Amino acid sequence: MADSVMKRPLWSRCAALHSVGVTEKWAYEWGLALKSIEQVWLKTHEDRYFDYIKTNIDKFVDPDGDIRTYRLEEYNLDRINPGKLLFPLYSQTGDERYKRAAYLLRQQLRTHPRTNKGGFWHKQIYPHQMWLDGIYMAAPFYAEFAERFGEPEGFDDVAQQIILIEKHTRDPVTGLLYHGWDESKSQKWADPETGCSPSFWGRAIGWYAMGIVDVLDHLPVNHPRREKIIRIFQDAIASLAAVQDSPTGLWYQVLDQGGRAGNYLESSASCMIVYAMVKGVRKAYIGREYLDVARGGYAGILEHFVEVDDQGLVNLNRICSVAGLGRGPGQPEKPYRDGSFEYYIGEKIVANDHKGVGPFILASVEIERWE
Repeated sequence: MADSVMKRPLWSRCAALHSVGVTEKWAYEWGLALKSIEQVWLKTHEDRYFDYIKTNIDKFVDPDGDIRTYRLEEYNLDRINPGKLLFPLYSQTGDERYKRAAYLLRQQLRTHPRTNKGGFWHKQIYPHQMWLDGIYMAAPFYAEFAERFGEPEGFDDVAQQIILIEKHTRDPVTGLLYHGWDESKSQKWADPETGCSPSFWGRAIGWYAMGIVDVLDHLPVNHPRREKIIRIFQDAIASLAAVQDSPTGLWYQVLDQGGRAGNYLESSASCMIVYAMVKGVRKAYIGREYLDVARGGYAGILEHFVEVDDQGLVNLNRICSVAGLGRGPGQPEKPYRDGSFEYYIGEKIVANDHKGVGPFILASVEIERWE
């Protein structure tokens, strides 16, 4: 699959998926794909994977560490995600421009708008809102930055992000997490009492689970909130295992509505959950019993979502193209995303979106480490 990604256009893929006219934008989707290829490089030690990452990041990072198409003042957590590749590039090359670029992204987090308790708004255009997606986008970068560049106070901030959003989005009955939380409770999608969005979107919880398991790679073992974060991860994984589709081993687009008309088994969420589970078992954050759950999920992914075409390229199908909440200011022409069941099942379904392909590669590497 990594080789297939490398044979397809990395940039035009993002443009085609989101129907925008701009290519080669500093974007989280292909940052996720490159992060997965980094794991293939670490597993195989083949230089061509590292070279592919470097070639693509070098399209953006100039000698001064500025990042083409990136605007700090946009205050968008999604823009942090590609920065995770700056760390291995700096470690391998010693080129200071990668370090300077990492500091630029870190500067965004210093001034990024926050909720009253210090949670990052997902984007400046979505005021007072935390989304589960944002934990994966920014927290692992932030934790690795704190580890590499000696900023221990950053660990406290990372822990606060993970704990705060779980506190506000966790459903006490199922243990599942709602996609978003509006502190102001002013959004039409927000519950007037809790501020939560109305549905359990599979990929949202997948982002959150992947974010935690990657943060724990860098959070010190003696950090006072590490054990709480591990318990949060354990609870999230248990809730996901409880809604796994037994016949296929997969997970639905709307997790708790498996039997409802229009719902479908979705590949990006399934891949994310398998990755988080297998890595969680390998790191001993969760019990070995989840390895069987994850193996069943991976077998279902291979059976139902993966195919090889006539050109020998590996394809991943049944990926939700994109989903969000509300709409930004000055966008009256865009439909309002109300977070309902009908909204999530109505979004476009595509193949080979990086948001599915990246987690598939990550899950595959973790499964192979076990096997």
